[in-house]
Amino acid sequence: MSTPLDLSAFRRELHAHPELAGEERETAQRILAVLKALKPDGLLTELGGTGLLATFGKDEAGLQVMVRCELDALAIPEVNDFEHRSVIPGKSHKCGHDGHMAILTGLAEKLSNKRPARGRVHLLYQPAEENGTGAASVLADPRMKDRHFDLVLALHNLPGYPLGSAVVRKGAFTASVNSLVITLQGRTSHAAEPEHGINPALAVAEILAGSQALQHNVPEEDGLRVVTVVHVDLGSKDYGISAGRAEVHLTVRCWTDAELRQLEQEVQQLARTTAGKHKLYVDIRRCFTFQANRNEDAAAELVEQAVRSTGHALVPRAHPFKWGEDFGLFTARYKGCMFGLGAGEEHSALHNPDYDFPDALIPHGVAIFEAAVRQYLDG
Repeated sequence: MSTPLDLSAFRRELHAHPELAGEERETAQRILAVLKALKPDGLLTELGGTGLLATFGKDEAGLQVMVRCELDALAIPEVNDFEHRSVIPGKSHKCGHDGHMAILTGLAEKLSNKRPARGRVHLLYQPAEENGTGAASVLADPRMKDRHFDLVLALHNLPGYPLGSAVVRKGAFTASVNSLVITLQGRTSHAAEPEHGINPALAVAEILAGSQALQHNVPEEDGLRVVTVVHVDLGSKDYGISAGRAEVHLTVRCWTDAELRQLEQEVQQLARTTAGKHKLYVDIRRCFTFQANRNEDAAAELVEQAVRSTGHALVPRAHPFKWGEDFGLFTARYKGCMFGLGAGEEHSALHNPDYDFPDALIPHGVAIFEAAVRQYLDG
């Protein structure tokens, strides 16, 4: 029998060498080197760009399960000084995708040692989750055209919950999220003679105030609406010039895709009305789209059973999480479930510059995934 993988060391190697969405070539190569030693029954590379799909089992007629993790890091400078800190300036794994990759690789090792007798398990290392383009790119890859999955699974670590506890809920698990870029074009003029130009500053102020008035940021209630200002760009640092152009960047999020479309329409109407009032040209574009992730009841029950059978605590969740996750594209197409895995009640929050995935969480994720997969394939 081969020497067991040191998943903590592997996770730390991935942590030290982060790559942003769409750039994860070296990350994929590091994973590929480990996967090849496990001799999967099928292996696709460069899937949807930089992704990998490793298949264990040869029964094409049986049930097909896909388990997914993410490859990409974030453009956040690391402030930690431990030995495995990021060696890439301005980039780091602050969402725990390095840990998710280690968990999936641990599952690959389990499946390599005991391959499914019925059905197959497909392990997807997906690129570009952080900007919402990775799942769509994978699904659009021609090699995925004739594939069907009977069940899709994923997890995300959750700081603030007890280490190793599992958060599972039926229905919506994550919000529907979109980003809007509102461009306002006026006309520059001399700062001493602003009357000869069209400065968008007042329009920006009205859009900011008006968009905040559209909110209903109460997660415990139906009809969640969150509008967050993430960036404003107005004019230039030239004190002799009255600004003639501005950009307002917002994220909007709701519990459902339909509610999000309504909120988007209201924000866009606000921007158009305000621009017309101030005689500005307006352009609005969408980006960073995340479809709401909805857990199918039977899939959630399967995960709950796996959590209990492995001795983990099951934590109920009254409402979805407000962040976006492009795994929602998979659950919109296939029956599936995304669940949360507690990273520690006092653990640093996701996307914080001092965050680091806890290595102690890796075996918990492997155990729950393996139990769910084998229970499903065994009927």
